Amino acid sequence: MGKVEENKKKKKDAIVNSAFTLFIDHGIKDTSIADIMKRAELAKGTFYLYFKDKYEVRDYLVRKKAAQLFENAIAALSEEDVTGFDDKIIFIVDNILDQLNDNKILLKFISKNLSWGILRHSIENMPVNDGESAADYIEQLTEESGKQIRNLEMLVFMIAELVNSTAHSVILYQQPVELPELKKELYPLIINMIHSFEVVC
Repeated sequence: MGKVEENKKKKKDAIVNSAFTLFIDHGIKDTSIADIMKRAELAKGTFYLYFKDKYEVRDYLVRKKAAQLFENAIAALSEEDVTGFDDKIIFIVDNILDQLNDNKILLKFISKNLSWGILRHSIENMPVNDGESAADYIEQLTEESGKQIRNLEMLVFMIAELVNSTAHSVILYQQPVELPELKKELYPLIINMIHSFEVVC
């Protein structure tokens, strides 16, 4: 990376990090672009070289944070001797839940702003494993397992929605149960979901 590209990256990172802090502290609605750039110590006009508005920054942040969660889970999986497609998916979900439990501020931000469009973009485009996307990685797991999954995208969507919707109240408010109890109920559901999408020859 040349000096110009490196400088651009530093400025973009400064904007993104500033926005994340302000979004968490004050909410997106009460954060202005001027606030973001003041905290980033950059001229306000610089913002528009990277983003069209603060909502584009929000979407970028959700994609980036979601990709980081997945990348951390993949890295942890690579250190363990886990075999079988079902067990690998459960390991990834379990790791992501633990990460969110350890970072409740991140959970609040992601779950409040997550949509399938944003998550899909993250899964398909954000590099998480030696440059490959999460979608490529999941497809690779499927191929290695020898399973045939009909509509893999729909399966991923349903698992993501199930995990996101149940984790929010459980992790933040311990309602209606605490996280270990949720996991006991959640993982069999995910496995059944996977099996329902399997094509049996």
